[in-house]
Amino acid sequence: MANSDRRILVRTVVIVAVVLAIIFGIKLWQARAAQAARTHHGPFMVSVTAAPVAKIAWQPEIHVVASLVATAGVALTPQLSGQVTGIYFHSGEYVHRGQRLVQIDDSNQLATLAQNLAAEALARINYQRDQHLYAARATSREILDTAHANLQSATATVANDRATLAKLSVSAPFTGWMGVRDISLGQYLSPGTKIAALNVWNPVRAEFTVPQNSSGLIHPGQTVDIAVDAFPGRSFAGRITAVDSDVNPNTRNVTVEAVVPNPHLLLRPGMFGEASVMVGAAQARLAVPTVAITYSTFGDYVYVIEKRKAGPHTLQVAIATPIRPGHTRGKLTAVLHGLHAGELVVTAGQVKLRSGMPVAIKRPGAH
Repeated sequence: MANSDRRILVRTVVIVAVVLAIIFGIKLWQARAAQAARTHHGPFMVSVTAAPVAKIAWQPEIHVVASLVATAGVALTPQLSGQVTGIYFHSGEYVHRGQRLVQIDDSNQLATLAQNLAAEALARINYQRDQHLYAARATSREILDTAHANLQSATATVANDRATLAKLSVSAPFTGWMGVRDISLGQYLSPGTKIAALNVWNPVRAEFTVPQNSSGLIHPGQTVDIAVDAFPGRSFAGRITAVDSDVNPNTRNVTVEAVVPNPHLLLRPGMFGEASVMVGAAQARLAVPTVAITYSTFGDYVYVIEKRKAGPHTLQVAIATPIRPGHTRGKLTAVLHGLHAGELVVTAGQVKLRSGMPVAIKRPGAH
């Protein structure tokens, strides 16, 4: 190797060594500075919000699945066969009791009615003539009775024609909201063919079942709250109106009916939701904000803030504490085991925590 190449190699090695020494020195200085800062200011702390474990009056509550049913509901169908000649409603329309909705072809029946009206008029004239003749002793009682019977028969025939005509005109049996129309103009209908649904939505009925061991806690007049998926975070208050008189022998459940006001027509028949009924006397329970609980397949827990000594400092540290949660009501969840009243639990910032980490408590909403 030439002397010039050897000198270049030596120079390169020296430069690399100097650079590495500088980098090592900087890192060492940074580590010592960080250690000094930790010694002076204390260890790094995670910023969290916290809330105390509260002792509150917690009234027992029953939660069951409920089905919503119309106060009055029917699938409108024709009583007689025939072709649709008129439709007098729109899907989703509000209709009144007695309002004509569908007309089935009644041309033949109208002609028959006209014929029978004429026969009735003739029978009435004959009866009135025989009455005068009988009064003048110009006819027999038998003839008068026959004339009277003919008049009654003609009147009954006319009444039958009118009843048939009424059945060919489908009217609303009560005031309510029409569903989606299932028929078309000109369609031939048979008895039982669905025209549309008619329902009363305000109020709406809620039906649910409770186990027989809870049936003694349920009685008419109790308040019930209904929650449905269509309106998350919102509940609809109602009142229990009836409890079934017997227990279903197959399920050992009792059916309960409640009436729920629905002035804004948000609830619809056929929806399902959760019914909550408060039962019994209120009991003292520990409760924490629901957001404080971390749910896990290995067990549910919260971070409890405790004070610990760390050298010259007294720190607040978050300790993962297993708990047994109970029912949730609003933003609070009852805790059946694992906590004591007054303890502080972390309500925000858990994702940054590990058990034993120092924390700094900030006010909710602070930045």
